[in-house]
Amino acid sequence: MQQTAPRPRHFSMVREFHLADFFTLGNAACGVGAILLGMLYMASGDRTHFLFAAALAPAAFIFDVLDGRIARARHQHSALGRELDSLSDVISFGMAPAALGFAAGLQGGWDAAALIYFVCCGVSRLARYNVTAEQLADDASGKVKYFEGTPIPTSVVLTGVLAWAAWQGQLGDRIWGGAVDLGPWDFHPIALLFVLSGSLMISKTLRIPKF
Repeated sequence: MQQTAPRPRHFSMVREFHLADFFTLGNAACGVGAILLGMLYMASGDRTHFLFAAALAPAAFIFDVLDGRIARARHQHSALGRELDSLSDVISFGMAPAALGFAAGLQGGWDAAALIYFVCCGVSRLARYNVTAEQLADDASGKVKYFEGTPIPTSVVLTGVLAWAAWQGQLGDRIWGGAVDLGPWDFHPIALLFVLSGSLMISKTLRIPKF
């Protein structure tokens, strides 16, 4: 009996995507774009590149809000969508703010430690949410009623601060707060905002209602 060859499954993964997943990828695309524009700013020194990079943060936030609302409206929740959302958030609200902080002038050794701490807190926050979401969900609705720690998209506030500094021309050596010679490395006090944001994300005592 002659066997027929299996039909090729081109773009099979794309066919598994729901509409909300494409909005999630829009979130990721904004984060990647912000990182690339931050690198372009460092190469060119053109503040316009930095401002465009910062502008992608609220765009990513809008995509992040819309993907959840679309998924709920269409009843199309999936494990793939949840993983896509977390990975996209790491890029747009973890790596992108850290990259823009570095591009803005937080390039001392202690600054780098603060930025790394911030990103690691964001990754830990998302991982904890993914594994505890079912435990925190309401029995009746199945929805999570509150967040433990601040959600990682709140880092758009950091990007907003950097954007305002860029608008005022306060980048590089002129960044707000200046620099402190602290032991072997320089430290810019504004980097403490990243430490604070990261610490709030991993807090277990801070509970934020989810609307």
